[in-house]
Amino acid sequence: MNNNDNLHQRVCAALDIIRAYLNTDGGDIELVEITDDMCVVVRLTGACSDCPNRYQTMKGGVESIITREVPEIRSVKAI
Repeated sequence: MNNNDNLHQRVCAALDIIRAYLNTDGGDIELVEITDDMCVVVRLTGACSDCPNRYQTMKGGVESIITREVPEIRSVKAI
């Protein structure tokens, strides 16, 4: 397993933590990409895609969990 595979697996594991919370509200999250400059790009789906609290979910939940679990990630953005 190379470093990119390991990084991808760790980010996916962090998303699984987040997913458990999002699923309770009818939402979900998917990994779009991990950029070369260590930015994780995600897509909020289901009820989360147009939720008025999605910005708080991204900053307070998604970004904090991903950067805690995978410290080399520098930023997280949703598309």
